[in-house]
Amino acid sequence: MSDIHISLAAEKIGHLGPLPITNSMVMGWTASLILITLGILATRKSKLVPSGLQNLIEIIVEFLFNTANEVIGDRNNTKKFFPLIATIFLFVLTANWLGIIPGVGTIGIHEIDHGKEIFVPILRPGNADLNTTLALAITAVFSVQIFGIVALGFWKYAGKFINFKDGPIHFGVGLLELISEISKMISFSFRLFGNIFAGEVLLTVIAVIMPFIVPLPFYGLELFVGLVQALVFTMLTLVFIKIATADHAEH
Repeated sequence: MSDIHISLAAEKIGHLGPLPITNSMVMGWTASLILITLGILATRKSKLVPSGLQNLIEIIVEFLFNTANEVIGDRNNTKKFFPLIATIFLFVLTANWLGIIPGVGTIGIHEIDHGKEIFVPILRPGNADLNTTLALAITAVFSVQIFGIVALGFWKYAGKFINFKDGPIHFGVGLLELISEISKMISFSFRLFGNIFAGEVLLTVIAVIMPFIVPLPFYGLELFVGLVQALVFTMLTLVFIKIATADHAEH
């Protein structure tokens, strides 16, 4: 049995000019391409009474919108936040599920690294790369701040974090909230990365030790975990948006 090589960092498989291309970037681009293609196909010949792919996409969108509206509680506000929320959910879910397709993580090339032969997969789950999850986390958290500023105004929103008027206790609480906003990017990125990377390692080890039949239940488990992680990331973003756009007294 060959050695199992597991790397926290995504492996480089090529270059696009000066830009290094990693195996996880390819899967991220693939997820985006799939979503764009489905969107074009579903809306290319849209009908008043949907059928086929259009009907499926509308069911998914309606489910996501109703779920978001239950959290936000205001249909008009939900419409403002929904494009970001739907994009995050669909991208994370698609990237997660693409990562368990047979061949991802198991088809690659052998290279020599520090005198030792290692296996470099051509494809790797997009969210098993901390760079991808960190980019998603930064996008989500910065969007939360923008929504909060738009809803309350810059100075009123900033008053949640820097408050000199109401005494030292409120000033300290504001600083804690500021630290909390920064820590969200870390918790967001590591939560998603940790779960997907752990699943990748589990499937790789099981596939090497017992390659037939036995891995099938674990693939089912990873399908479920991929869905749960997409929901968790999306719902947390929704809750943070609701808190950020709430008036300070209400919050």
